[in-house]
Amino acid sequence: MARLLGTLRCSQPVARFQRSCGLFLAGDEGGGDPAEGPRDRGACNGAGALRCPAGAGRAPPGGVRSGRGPQSCTQKYIVKNYFYYYLFKFSAALGEEIFYITFLPFTYWNIDHSVSRRMIIVWSYPFELGLVAAFVFSTLVCLSRLYTGMHTVLDVIGGALISAVLLMLLYPAWDTIDHLLLTSPFCPLFSIVVPLVLCYNYPKLDYYSPTRGDTTTILGAAAGATVGFWLNNQYAAPAYTSKSFQPGFPLVTSTMVLVLARFFVGILVVLLTRWVMKSVILGLLGYRYKFPIRDLEAQRRLEVEVPYKFVTYSTVGFTATVIVPLLHELLGLM
Repeated sequence: MARLLGTLRCSQPVARFQRSCGLFLAGDEGGGDPAEGPRDRGACNGAGALRCPAGAGRAPPGGVRSGRGPQSCTQKYIVKNYFYYYLFKFSAALGEEIFYITFLPFTYWNIDHSVSRRMIIVWSYPFELGLVAAFVFSTLVCLSRLYTGMHTVLDVIGGALISAVLLMLLYPAWDTIDHLLLTSPFCPLFSIVVPLVLCYNYPKLDYYSPTRGDTTTILGAAAGATVGFWLNNQYAAPAYTSKSFQPGFPLVTSTMVLVLARFFVGILVVLLTRWVMKSVILGLLGYRYKFPIRDLEAQRRLEVEVPYKFVTYSTVGFTATVIVPLLHELLGLM
């Protein structure tokens, strides 16, 4: 078992997967054969896995992770199968901020409030459709992580198992969880304090990893959205409808206009909120800890990164679920 786990956590299976998808490591100064892939530079010798993002003809950031931290990375990749290249480039975007900051608000504004709430907790509505969507979505994202060399096979398997366990535990209790999220007077406090404590207690590494910031972004946005759901339920916020607001249009055309109007108005407000909060919070933290606002190294410190990202994205989540619907109602887009 230990040998199997050791094999799964090394870079060789990742390299084989990359080559099978038409992604080859270009020969370095030592004259390596591009077709051989990262066999030597990411060998499974206890140093960790090769974690350099894939790129076509450019030196990507990152490096070979070891127990001592990141090392320099000068790998260049040759793409020979552009179908997989663009497929996994798109799939990688499904796990990034730009997807969540657009797709989840779009669902909330144009489909159904309960669908959006369920997608924040588990990707499951209805269960059969949600399970298929979650499987396809997760598979694409996981394979994109292998394709770009950002995770090992063991990372992906571990994440999939954790997700499956959480799904099995949460789905039977969803109705109870949803009811508590909407009605409990302790929901706002719980929704803010618990994610914030988790972010501050994120496992410490001996090198910087963007995963803490990504996790804080997700938990912050979910916390703000959850508080928004609770507040809307307390004050019986008006629900979205798909009725035409311009009777002369055919039904399909008017519905599409309504959907697009909601989306573009909402996303503009969300992006503006994100920009303003980033500037304000970074300015305050920079004043408090005495660092320039554009100092990227300072932004990676725990006492800066967690409050900066959590406050920013909890505000974004709250704006998407409370402020934007009020604006839609004011503009007659409900």
